Amino acid sequence: MRFEHLLQINDPLLPLLDPLSREQLWRGLARRVDDPKPFMPGLDDCVILEQRENYRKRELHFGALRLVDHVHLQPVLRIRYDSDLADRHAGSSLVVTIEEPQPGALWVRFVYETVPADASDAGPRYDHARRSAYRESDIDTIRRIREWAADGQLN
Repeated sequence: MRFEHLLQINDPLLPLLDPLSREQLWRGLARRVDDPKPFMPGLDDCVILEQRENYRKRELHFGALRLVDHVHLQPVLRIRYDSDLADRHAGSSLVVTIEEPQPGALWVRFVYETVPADASDAGPRYDHARRSAYRESDIDTIRRIREWAADGQLN
């Protein structure tokens, strides 16, 4: 399944909404790499197995389920998450890209690619539920980034 959507960050038609700078937005998105627990319900722990500049290999613990992913960062532009094959997880990817079609007009594009682990995971109802969950999670991510920016945590 492929799912892609855009979230508008700065809207000139909503002057009461504090705009975010590209750097604030990036710092918030990058925070999700090293501390994913606030963004992933059900995540018990995240262990960084390997860390280099612009790369992390992480082990995510969801109860007994262990997932390993590889995160590639292109600073102030894009983050790519690639999850390895595991028990009931056939692997997936997420690419999060900051787009700026005109100065100050920031958007974030989320592109998910997933493969069902087995035939029971397939079907339009399941895909619709997954898409909805992804979208709500991404909206929540942007909400948290706005809160951190308002608190001065992303300066």
